[in-house]
Amino acid sequence: MKQGPTPGPIGVFDSGVGGLSVLREIRRQLPFEDLLFVADQSHVPYGLRSSSQVRDFSRVITNYLLSHGSRLIVLACNTASAAALHYLRRSFPDVPFVGMEPAVKPAAEGTKSRTVGVLATPATFQGELYHSVVERFAKGVTVLTDTCQGLVGQIERGDFDSPATRAILEKALHPMIARGVDRVVMGCTHYPFVIPLIEEIVGPEVEVIDPGPAVARQVGRVLETRGLRGSESSLGAVQYFTTGDPAKLRQLLPKLIGEESPVEALHWEQGQLG
Repeated sequence: MKQGPTPGPIGVFDSGVGGLSVLREIRRQLPFEDLLFVADQSHVPYGLRSSSQVRDFSRVITNYLLSHGSRLIVLACNTASAAALHYLRRSFPDVPFVGMEPAVKPAAEGTKSRTVGVLATPATFQGELYHSVVERFAKGVTVLTDTCQGLVGQIERGDFDSPATRAILEKALHPMIARGVDRVVMGCTHYPFVIPLIEEIVGPEVEVIDPGPAVARQVGRVLETRGLRGSESSLGAVQYFTTGDPAKLRQLLPKLIGEESPVEALHWEQGQLG
């Protein structure tokens, strides 16, 4: 087993497979780090749940990740970050957390048309984090939004390019294109998996922004700052867990991250994971 100065994996969790878009960037940038990924697919999508529910789910998953030695935890879910990131930092003051923030800042800084689009879940748009980001970084910029209703479910099924998936995206994007957007932000970690289809719809004049690489860079900075970097003697291992059907997730992994891997089942019992 790889021995680093601080044993234990980086914990990553999401309501479903969306967090794998962040995990693949962490692996690309930090290939020597061990990772533990939890998909809470029995409760997907978080975007339709109350903030208190999402906080409860996030607290229990955090406890599970910590019980398995995680030294840093990534909320690879915009909805969980909006609902629970501050709560988790207060509840676990000694644990470093990295969350998702809608990439409105780079979109607003790079726009020439002064109009950008954001695709995210209803819970993300309703959260204080999103409104704070828009208020701080998008002054003088028109921000158009859409929840892409049904898109998370399509991606959970591995349906990235069917007519039904295209219809959801065209309904969201065509009005934005008509109003002159030149940047579209992925405000849900599921949505990067359909970036090729989004790019086909919006055309080459519109930049599609995936926050995954920036989140992975932040993970690296936090590890470095806190002296938590692992050894670089061997490639890191990844363990996958789901509260849903492990066989379904296992079948999706080659399509989502380009590899096959075992997936273990977790079960909710009396408000705990085991």
